[in-house]
Amino acid sequence: MNPIQLAGASAMNTPRNGPSGSDSFRARGSGNGGMTSSLTPRKQAVEAAPPKAGAHARREIKASEFRRFYDRCDLPVQISHCGCTNKVNWKVDIDKLDYHHYLPIFFDGLREKEDPFRFLAVEGTHNMLERGGSKILPVVPQLIIPIKTALNTRDSEVVSTMLKVLQSLVLSGEMIGEALVPYYRQILPVFNIFKNSKNNIGDAIDYGQRKRINLGELIEETLEIFETHGGEDAFINIKYMIPTYESCVLVS
Repeated sequence: MNPIQLAGASAMNTPRNGPSGSDSFRARGSGNGGMTSSLTPRKQAVEAAPPKAGAHARREIKASEFRRFYDRCDLPVQISHCGCTNKVNWKVDIDKLDYHHYLPIFFDGLREKEDPFRFLAVEGTHNMLERGGSKILPVVPQLIIPIKTALNTRDSEVVSTMLKVLQSLVLSGEMIGEALVPYYRQILPVFNIFKNSKNNIGDAIDYGQRKRINLGELIEETLEIFETHGGEDAFINIKYMIPTYESCVLVS
């Protein structure tokens, strides 16, 4: 044979699958052709993904000063059972209370979720705001830490309770809305997180509207009250903290 014929005969006698000596083709998908450059299996890659930020996740709710004072019997309130309803029975006249001492304690109790602490704190706070008058404004700086602590729990029930109380606070006297403006940086970050928490349930009935527990709508109501009663600097400060907020006062 000439050299060309010898080369052809050698190629015909070479096994198709290398040194294994098998003449059969590889099974489909068993080769290495077409593989991606990543050597990380898909399952391992998913497990290695970074965790969610958890901005809406509920935080731990620590016991409040209100609970400690109530357990020591240092608060002038108790529950009065009247038939099917409960009422707050004040042991002293509300008008004679030291608001600098008691109002921050009641605000701190607004993050409680266990009765009787929750009931007494919420009802007691509303009673004090209704009858406080001029006593409330000087206490506003002392209320910021309890307000911020309750909002930062990011618990929907606690946040909705605090939003309703904030509305009552602003409406309880003159200049209170303006006094809150310097503290927007402490109060409004949680507003920005939950501002779009609105339920879209189509034609169904949203009973949360009647109970006023829809966070998105409560935040809108509260921001509008802040702007309306916060003076000329309220809107620009709200807009700085919540860029998506649209004025309810300014006319374009």
